[in-house]
Order: sequence, then structure tokens, then C-alpha cells
Amino acid sequence: MTQQEPQDPDARKCRQRQPETLFEMLLHSCDIYGDTTAFRYRIANEEIVVTYTKLFEDVLRLSRAFEKRGLKPGAKVMFLSDNRYGWIVTDLAIMSLGAASVPRGSDTPTQELSFIIEDSGASFLVVESDTLLERHRDYLDGCRQLKAIFVMTSPEKHRLFSTTYSYGSLLADRSIGENDITVFRRRAEAIAPETLLTLIYTSGTTGMPKGVCLSHANVMHNVRHIPDIIGLVPEDRWLSILPSWHIFERTAEYSSLCAGSCIVYSSVKSFAQDLETYQPTLVATVPRVWEALYTKVELVIRRKGRIPQTLFNAFVFISSRYKMNRRRFNGHLPQYHRRNLLVRYADKAASLVKMAVLFPFYLLASKKLAVVRQRFGGRLRLAISGGGTLASYLEEWIDAVGIRIVNAYGMTECSPAIAGRGLNCRVYGTLGPAVPETELRIVSESGEALGPGEEGLIEVRGPQVTAGYYNNDEENLKSFTADGFFKTGDLGKLTVAGELVLTGRAKEIIVLASGENIDPSRIENAITVFPFIQDAVLVGQDKKGLGALIVPNMEELREFVSRRLKGSGKEEKELIADTTVLDHVKRELNRRLLPKMGFKPYEKLQGIAFLDREFTLGEELTNTLKKKRHIIEKKYKSLIDSLLH
Repeated sequence: MTQQEPQDPDARKCRQRQPETLFEMLLHSCDIYGDTTAFRYRIANEEIVVTYTKLFEDVLRLSRAFEKRGLKPGAKVMFLSDNRYGWIVTDLAIMSLGAASVPRGSDTPTQELSFIIEDSGASFLVVESDTLLERHRDYLDGCRQLKAIFVMTSPEKHRLFSTTYSYGSLLADRSIGENDITVFRRRAEAIAPETLLTLIYTSGTTGMPKGVCLSHANVMHNVRHIPDIIGLVPEDRWLSILPSWHIFERTAEYSSLCAGSCIVYSSVKSFAQDLETYQPTLVATVPRVWEALYTKVELVIRRKGRIPQTLFNAFVFISSRYKMNRRRFNGHLPQYHRRNLLVRYADKAASLVKMAVLFPFYLLASKKLAVVRQRFGGRLRLAISGGGTLASYLEEWIDAVGIRIVNAYGMTECSPAIAGRGLNCRVYGTLGPAVPETELRIVSESGEALGPGEEGLIEVRGPQVTAGYYNNDEENLKSFTADGFFKTGDLGKLTVAGELVLTGRAKEIIVLASGENIDPSRIENAITVFPFIQDAVLVGQDKKGLGALIVPNMEELREFVSRRLKGSGKEEKELIADTTVLDHVKRELNRRLLPKMGFKPYEKLQGIAFLDREFTLGEELTNTLKKKRHIIEKKYKSLIDSLLH
């Protein structure tokens, strides 16, 4: 039996008022958008299309099965899985019962899994596959607090006296009766906005993970406002690549459901092709993915020869300059103080003259750069970047080719949205204003409020902010002010109009032996513009100077060396250890770190080293591809010491 119009008065009342919980939102959207496509994904070569009605039925069946196996309101469910349609169905089924998910990626080490299960008090476990189950078998066999284990992709698994079930056996009963629908809908009455929705253990870029408590009200605050910020409509199509368990991707998926739009599940491997195949209107991802796409496009252009490359770079430059002058004319650049009226009009006049000169060339550039937009599918109206700082050169490049960037700022502790340069803000070079009903302030180290243009620590207060970390009173005392503001640990400043500009991460600041404080992300963003640098980590804590550990793109490095030096035919290990190559590359990098480009004399690199392996997920990288600096510094301590002795 399929979903039908709610018959009882309580269910109709629930539908008519605005949803206050995510489960109410699901019911509301399924009622309105029944036959609309909610999800698309591939299994092998077969494409599966899921409507909102089908989603409703899938969640109902799994919710019913979980309840029969003892899952009750208030229970916590450890959930190990990567991106897949089954992830969102499981998540919605757990919340429908008033339980809370404790999600994590499939690459979670056993030691971390055991810590999270025991710290959270999880009584159930969902794992993606038999392979994943076997990986943690030794620990799970001795874990007595788990009442049952559910395996998502597994054949029949349940045996007599076993507490391990496959989804295949759980969902053997495919029937849905009217009473099932009534019972399922009425569960919404038992879930309050303050009910714990999820316990997310942070990725641990600075140490052991902390459990962030997020209620339905926390996440619903952002789900209510994000569609308006980005103009989300049912006709929109998202291309999903981030881990579903991460709050950035998760809130994007909830927002899509709220607005009746469609999510297409992709992967890192197929992302570039899926952009062209599915022609999404929105993509939400992290800076590292944009870096990879930028490098790929630049490589394709470079291989076409010097003349096409020169023309392409000229088109990008012209488009960038024209748009920058148009923003200056319209007052869409950050302003940190009130400027004299005469100065403003003089700037506008100068910008207008430059726009007039550039306009015919801009029209040509825009036409030629349409080829690049086609590589992004041709329909992409918004590219949302979050989960880290987008380098200025990348933001300028994406904007120049004609794709609107929504630069967003958030944290797991804020569900995650704090600020975003959506359709309501045209001020380029900022993260836009705070999301509605959110207070932002910049303070000094002593807690004194700072004015526009003054850099300090970012603090936030609003309905989306967590009530605190689970079982961690010490961390809660450190993370909140006496008047309830959350200390983000990030550095930033506000414009006169209240837009936020992120300037660094207080916890990542490198302090040299001489006492100078240095934000590593600025320098890393500046040097990764070189195509032969796949990744870079700045080092130098307590040293006399700075160094960089570089993950090279070997193909690009060989090409660079062949153009500038002899010796590109050397073996990889020999090439990356060649002192002549290292010295030449260091000089090139330091040309990007000159005072005229905004860098201090002590921000030059004293030494560099090429690494012979890439950073990998679960080791040096978090699931959102952020670098775990403490892990990298510990792993390469000997190399760093020899580099900056």
C-alpha cells in the first residue's frame, strides 16, 4: 500500500502547521511532493530514481523493523556508513522513533569506534557492509552494551539467538497497511524540537573527537532558512559528493527535502563526469574538490598548447577585472569604515571608465568561457563552498568563468551554518551576513568587543548552536562565554554592514621562536596556485623560520623542471630529493610571498621538502578533507627538524 492523504485530525493538523522537527518536515514534504523525484543514484550500471512517496514508504518500513527489534525513543544508534541512499533512509528511520544517530564514516578506526560507542552510550549499531563488520569483529564480539547490530548491504544474516540482522531480513515484510501509516505519522507527536537528533563526534583535527549534541530545533533552524538564502526550489538538482554523516552535507540533504528538490549521489571518482551527465543546478562541497576541478581544467587547457593557454588566461583575467570593477562601482566590495562621499564617487567614476573599456572584451571572454561552464554541466547556478576556507585565487577563477559562488561558513557545533554569501548578499570577498536570528561578534583575546575592520576571535549565539558537548563539562566551560556565545576558535572581522570575513584559525596559528604569529592557511593558499603542488602544509612551530611539506603532482613537476632546469628524466625519488630542484621551487614559491602581496618578511619559506606519498583520508585528512596538522607534524617530525634545524 502506498502513502495516502492523512485521515485522522491530528495528522492533518500536523501537516497544516509549519514543521518544528525534521520528522515533521519529512512528512510535510512527502505529502506535498509525492511523485517528485527526491533521490537518484546508481548501483553498478543501473540508475535508481526515488520519489518522495517511495522515500516515505522506505523510511516507514525500516522504522517499523527497528521498533520490532527494540529501538526506542532516547536510544543512541552508532551508524557507520558512507554516502548512499540507504544512509538517509536509516537516518530518517532512527529519528522517526525519537532516537538519536551517532554517525561516522566507514574509515573509522576500531580504537575510535570503541571510544565513541562507549562515550555516547550507543545501544545499537548500523554498519554499511559485512566487510566493515568483520573489520571491527574483535572489538564487537566483546562489546556487551550493544543490543543489536544491523548490516545495510548483506544477504540474509539473522540466525537463531543472534543479535545481528541484515536489512534484507529486516525488510522482508514489504506490505504497508493503513494502520502502519497512522502509527508512523503519529510518532511525530512524541518528538519535541528539543529532542536530541544526533550526536556527531568531530573529525579530530586537533585530537580525540568530541560529541556535539544537536537537537531537532538546532538543525531545523538552518533547514528553515537555507532554502531562502540560496533560492532553493523543487526544480533544483543537487550533486552530492561529501560524506552524508558530515553536518554540512547532511543539512544540505535535509534542506533539499524541505524544498522538494532532488539529490543525485555521486563520488570523488565520478564527480567530474556526473557534473556533465546530470547537469546539476547546485553543488555543495569543500575547497579541496574545487582545487581538483580547477587543476583538471587548467591541465586540459595547458595541453592544448601555448596559444590556447594564453588566450584562456587572458579571458579569465578580463572577466575577473570587469567583474571586480563592476562590484566596486555597485559598492559590492568589503568596507570597513565609512568613506568620504567624494572619494566614493571618484572610485565609481574610475570603475565606470574601466568597465567601458573592458566591456567588449568581457562579452567575448564570457562567450569563450562558456566552454568551461559546460564542464560543470551548463546549468550550475550556485556553487556552495563550505567546510574550510576557499583560496582567493580559486574564488576569483570560479567567479570569472561565470559560476556564482556561495561562500559559506559554519561548524558542526552550529548545525552547521553561521554565515553565507547567498542570494541576499552581493558583497564579494566576504562570507556574507549571519544567518537569520544569529548574533555574531568579534572579540579580543581578553573578550572585549571589536569594531568593523578589527581582527579578533569570532563568537556566535543563535538557535542553531549546540547546547554543548556530550559528557564533557571541561570542554563546555572552555567553549562558551558567560553570556552564552560559542567560541569558534576562528579569526575574522566584520564589515560596516555586518558581513563576515574569515582571516584564520586561532588554534592553527604557528608561533616562531622569535614570537611572530603566522596563519598557515594564507601561505598554503598562496603557494598551491602552482599546478605542480597537489597539497602543502606549512610548518615551523617554535622554529627560527617557516618550511613547507609539499605533496607534488609528479606529472606537473616534471613538466615544470623540464621547462626551467635539466633533469626531468630522473626517477621520482631522485627528482623530489634534488637540491637544485628544491632550491628553484623554493625561489618560485617565495615570489608569491612578497610584502607587495601582503606578506611579512618572516613569512618567507626557509626550506621545503617534497613528500613521496599523498595525504589520505582517516590518516592525515578528515572526512571533509581538512588536514590534521597535529598528525602530520608528528609523522614528519624528523623531516621538519632537518628542514628547519
